[in-house]
Amino acid sequence: MEQPEAEGAAEPGLRALLSPHDLLRSRKGQLLLAESVLSFIIFICYIASSAASFMMAPLLEFLLALFLFFAYASKLNEKFKGLYWPLSDFLRCVTAAIIYFAISIAAVSKYSDGASKAAGVFGFIATIVYAIDFYVTFNDLVTFLKQGTSSPPEGRKSDVSDEDSDSNSD
Repeated sequence: MEQPEAEGAAEPGLRALLSPHDLLRSRKGQLLLAESVLSFIIFICYIASSAASFMMAPLLEFLLALFLFFAYASKLNEKFKGLYWPLSDFLRCVTAAIIYFAISIAAVSKYSDGASKAAGVFGFIATIVYAIDFYVTFNDLVTFLKQGTSSPPEGRKSDVSDEDSDSNSD
């Protein structure tokens, strides 16, 4: 009799760890999943190659993408308002695209073993995925900022309208 209760009690706990299907169906969820998979593959390739000094960047990007995937899945971005999530995600994507592009060029041109070449090719693919992600995130960021400037806070309405009238009179 205790077995079914234990299984029933464990099932919600396992479901809490699994990401919701709506995140996996969204473009952001798919991009984060692709980023984490590509980063892990690149990390493994760099470990097996003679360019092992480049392995830290894919490892960090893998961990960051995995963290953001689970943060968005568990809706941490709605719970913790102190962190500006779209901007931090945008900066993460921009820096990752630049870093992957640089180390991929170095891996392909400087090292001759197959694992370095594979890491470089996967790095170029990851650069494209991160570039798509920062383009999508940038568009969301601009939309958010336009919504934020269209309705100023109550206490500053007069300040904003005074500044607008001064700048328009020039």
